Amino acid sequence: MEYRSLGRTGVKVTPLCLGAMNFGGPTDEETSIAIINRALEGGINFIDTANVYNRGESERIVGKALKENGKRDQVVLATKVHGAMGDGPNDQGNSRYHIIKACEDSLRRLQTDHIDLYQLHRPDLVVPQDETLRAFDDLIRAGKVRYAGCSTHPAWMVMESLGISEKLGIARYISEQPPYNLLDRRIENELVPLCQKHGLAILPWSPLGGGILAGKYTLEMLEEMQFPEESRAARSGQFFQRRVTRAGIQVALQVKAMAEERGMTITQLALLWCKDQPGITSPIIGPRTMAHLEDALPLLEMTLDDADRPLFDALVHPGNVVADFHNSNPWMKARIED
Repeated sequence: MEYRSLGRTGVKVTPLCLGAMNFGGPTDEETSIAIINRALEGGINFIDTANVYNRGESERIVGKALKENGKRDQVVLATKVHGAMGDGPNDQGNSRYHIIKACEDSLRRLQTDHIDLYQLHRPDLVVPQDETLRAFDDLIRAGKVRYAGCSTHPAWMVMESLGISEKLGIARYISEQPPYNLLDRRIENELVPLCQKHGLAILPWSPLGGGILAGKYTLEMLEEMQFPEESRAARSGQFFQRRVTRAGIQVALQVKAMAEERGMTITQLALLWCKDQPGITSPIIGPRTMAHLEDALPLLEMTLDDADRPLFDALVHPGNVVADFHNSNPWMKARIED
């Protein structure tokens, strides 16, 4: 199996990362642990979670699974900090105060003495980046964190962070985790070239468009605003429903036809496209069921045919967008309306 470098570090990770957002929420503990064990058995060595996922339950379950199976040291374990973990004014954000406390809390839930990749879940347009980066650097020097990364940052903030780290002589980000799939290719304009130039890993979240690229939604559902009970659109309400567009569904229908011609599922072909795009290190898959995981595992050994790339570009031109996966970002001004 192909392993990919985690940015410019010497760490090797699988070209798919197991995302744990569903664990402790729509996926119960028993099933979550079974999925973790099967993913590791299937070859995945990279797990990504966050403290806010189901109010810490995801981290707790991941920690319990790795404790029980004894495979903590075989896994590159990533988690994130930023979101609210309490009602107090300092229970969230990118301040040193919050980051240091949140790290200790995550270590306890994960039942480990270190986090391999500690990521800033979202940027803060108020807290200076030097405060955040110094906090990460101190955690790295203390041995509680191995590497730091960021998530869903604009390219200019990533570049600013690299400059600050160089100026201060402190640890720099080694990865960025952006939203990226065939329906929203905007990171190709600036973020991807930046990461390639400066050696940052790119770890896409929502590579299947939250189920749009799984063929979960139809035009009839969109017109009636009636979505399957187990779908992300039904569970997340208007926040996610705004991402379900007519153009996005139409693209998914064409990807499904392409997949059938190649003897694949639509999810496999859409994920394969994301995995093998230039600059991409490891897309984060977020299985809700064991079947979702089993569908993805064969892609560890597969490669996108170069002859197929123009077919995808014809559906959504490079750098363009037909469904808005940046609508959770305080810095993104553009909005996509269907």
